[in-house]
Amino acid sequence: MNKEGLKVDELIGHVGPLLTAAQRKKGILIHALQEAQEEHNYLPEDVLESLAAALDIPTGEVYSIASFYKQFYFQPRGRHVVCVCVGTPCHVRGSGEVLERMEEAFEVSRGGTTPDLSLTLETVGCVGCCGLAPVVTVDGRVVGDVTPQTVQKIVDLVEAT
Repeated sequence: MNKEGLKVDELIGHVGPLLTAAQRKKGILIHALQEAQEEHNYLPEDVLESLAAALDIPTGEVYSIASFYKQFYFQPRGRHVVCVCVGTPCHVRGSGEVLERMEEAFEVSRGGTTPDLSLTLETVGCVGCCGLAPVVTVDGRVVGDVTPQTVQKIVDLVEAT
C-alpha cells in the first residue's frame, strides 16, 4: 500500500489480473521509486533496501532499475535545480559563458549541489526551446535569451523562492 492508501492492484490497474504476483511487484517499483525520491529528494540506500525487502525483489535489481532511468538520483539534490542547456544552438549563442557565470554566482560546479542543499546546478543536452537560446530552466520553468549579463536575474529568482 502506498501513502495514498492504494493497493498494488489499484496501482497496476486493469492489467493486474494478467500479471503474476512477481510482475505486479515489479510493476509498481517505478512508482514506488518516484514516491521515495519525492519524499527524500533522492534515493537513500536504506530506502532502496527497505523497498526491495517490501516488494521481495533483490536489492541489486532495484538499484539496476533505478540507475537505468536518468530521473532518479542517488545523491542529495538541492531544493532548487537550475539547468543550463548546452545543446548546439545554446552553445553557439553563449551558454558556456552563462554556465561559467552561474557557477561563480551560485558557488557550485556543474553537476554539483551546494553544501546547504539549496541548489543543484546541472547541464542538459537540449531543452527543446532552441528559438530562445541560450536557455536555462529553474525548477522546470524555462528562461530564454539568457546572457552572462542577465544571470543575476536568475540568481535573484532562485533566491526569492
